[in-house]
Amino acid sequence: MKFDWKGVFPAVTTKFTENEDLDLEAFDINIKAQLEAGVDGLILGGSLGEASVLTEDEKFTLLKHTLKLVDQKVPVILNIAEQSTRKAVEIAKKAYEFGADGLMLLPPMRYNADENETIAYLTAIAESTPLPIMIYNNPVDYKIEITLDMFERLKAYENIQAIKESTRDIINTTRLINRFGDRYKIFTGVDPIATESLIMGAHGWVAGLVDAFPKETVAIYRLVKAGRFEEAIAIHRWFLPVLELDIHPKLVQYIKLAEVATGIGTEKVRAPRLPLTGAEREKVLKIIDSALAVRPELPEGSWGRLNKVVAN
Repeated sequence: MKFDWKGVFPAVTTKFTENEDLDLEAFDINIKAQLEAGVDGLILGGSLGEASVLTEDEKFTLLKHTLKLVDQKVPVILNIAEQSTRKAVEIAKKAYEFGADGLMLLPPMRYNADENETIAYLTAIAESTPLPIMIYNNPVDYKIEITLDMFERLKAYENIQAIKESTRDIINTTRLINRFGDRYKIFTGVDPIATESLIMGAHGWVAGLVDAFPKETVAIYRLVKAGRFEEAIAIHRWFLPVLELDIHPKLVQYIKLAEVATGIGTEKVRAPRLPLTGAEREKVLKIIDSALAVRPELPEGSWGRLNKVVAN
């Protein structure tokens, strides 16, 4: 399907049973909540999706299942995070065959590739597929930064169309716009600074806490884009302690616990991750429960598939 790179794209979590098998029933509950809230796309197999512990077959099972469930209501994007260029190209080709609407690409995993190696890796994938591509730029967690000069080289590839900006440098959104104008669609990828990034011109939000709070996330995005900044900022200020769960090494466990609290997920993870216990679990629950106790009423029409907020 054709789509615009804009709006809220949840990086969805992968649901597991007690035996660590895929739990598609629990997965469906969450995806339906995302669609009801009015998200604009879905990203499978990202960091939050526990991609590092999924088999290739499981990734494609999730892709085919989600495509059928969503039925072209929103685009379904598959993340590629591989160690070898050959395997990444192979997955890109299969994703196209199975019907993925787009790809999100990380630089090579494990190996700290230099600029030329990183460019060669990303462009080999781009050349192998007609699918539109988002580049995931997260040097904090993945140790390779894709610089503005590297994006200058990548702009020759028409299907490289969007950037998930996760450097945690709030100024980088403006740098990208100043340098490239509208050539790349910029998605903020760090929940605690997402509102600021959207106000500064980011086109979309690859969100994490949306997995537990889809309506609030969509509302912030729509209100900002409608120029209703005070309403968006008020939700953001309430949301911030929860949004900060997105920048912890255990963000998967933290966000899954939030999904349980809002009734649209489970906290089961796949080893080596383990469920939260003891004081750590209580600390995270306190943050979530404190937010839920004063959960704001959202402006009418600021979420949902049919009613979209418009500027006054």
